[in-house]
Amino acid sequence: MSSLPLAQNLIEIRRGLTTSSTAIFVPFTTQELFQNGAESLYYGLNALSNNLIMVDRKKLKNPNGLILGTPGSGKSFSAKREIANAFLVTDEDIIICDPESEYTALVQKLKGQVIKISPTSTQYINPMDINANYSEEDNPIALKADFILSLCELIVGGKEGLQPVEKTVIDRCVHQIYQKYFENPVPENMPVLGDLYEVLLEKKETKRMANILNRLVNGSAKTFNQQTNVNLDNKYTVLDISELSGDMLTVGMFVALDYVWDKAKEDRTKEKAIFLDELWQLIGASSNKLAAEFVLEVFKIIRGYGGSAICATQDLNDFFSLDGGKYGKGIINNAKTKVILNLEEDEAARVQDILKLSETELMNITHFERGNGLISTNSNNVTVEFRASEFETELITTDRAELQSILKRRRDMAQ
Repeated sequence: MSSLPLAQNLIEIRRGLTTSSTAIFVPFTTQELFQNGAESLYYGLNALSNNLIMVDRKKLKNPNGLILGTPGSGKSFSAKREIANAFLVTDEDIIICDPESEYTALVQKLKGQVIKISPTSTQYINPMDINANYSEEDNPIALKADFILSLCELIVGGKEGLQPVEKTVIDRCVHQIYQKYFENPVPENMPVLGDLYEVLLEKKETKRMANILNRLVNGSAKTFNQQTNVNLDNKYTVLDISELSGDMLTVGMFVALDYVWDKAKEDRTKEKAIFLDELWQLIGASSNKLAAEFVLEVFKIIRGYGGSAICATQDLNDFFSLDGGKYGKGIINNAKTKVILNLEEDEAARVQDILKLSETELMNITHFERGNGLISTNSNNVTVEFRASEFETELITTDRAELQSILKRRRDMAQ
């Protein structure tokens, strides 16, 4: 009877409530984030109310996502949990660029495929691949030439990069080597880096670039001088570039992104999600503006091709360093779902300025423990506690102590 709305309490029991328990009954003290729908993804629990946080990125202004955090704050855990959820409840093709080989266990469990790009691998991606859908304009070679210039800048490295005369000649040479392919567009006519190398070697203005490119044609990185022999027809594909090192890791990430972007534009009706880990390597101070512009363009227009881009990054000082932070801010502004984990004070201040966070939210970001964060969608900022089942945790954790515990439990079960 006391539970009925009759305003009669027939049971004389009194008890105190903690602040968190009281907050449940005072709606205006907590902000909820729950979007109903068949493709809403589980992000965790509201740290104040313990209610589910469910977000459908496709219902926002754009479906892109961004995960920010320091090393060890839970970026990979959060990313893999979201990817596994997307695999189960959406029809998206999920393609991951993995520079640290962190997604193998999960992709194998989901019966996906791992494409390994390394000096010893027999799987190849040709940086020179092109198709008629590569650009929305009538001339796809022009956009491909921009990509090749960006690739050459990454390979050259340094503050100066390519000289203006080198850029002019390389652009002209790129158009030249694609002429045969577009006259007869069969796979065997697709040019490779070796074709570009031979043409550049003949020009006195680009002999320096040819000598540098020789490493990818005849040297230790000649895996990039092969015709493509892989495909992305599996629903869940990981491009593993972890065995590349130094500047070749950045080159591998850039080539993988271009290949995925090329395939994403082949069919606008097919939904696809591109995930980029450690994005700071492509748009940081050690990279170049052309590569950063290419990444930003993907974030800006991928929605028009039925896709979304999600990235995770650390080292925010590098992420915001190139050209006054133009590209880092551009990516944040074109990602309407943002998960912010623990950050250093100077990094948190940058994020606060961009997202207009309150002083309380700023303080929370700098004191978040592993497994806690802030999720921001449009104007909603909710503190989230990430939770996963024991089954999920075994597949997605990167914590050394948890991994050792899992191995020990498996050995005990085997005995």
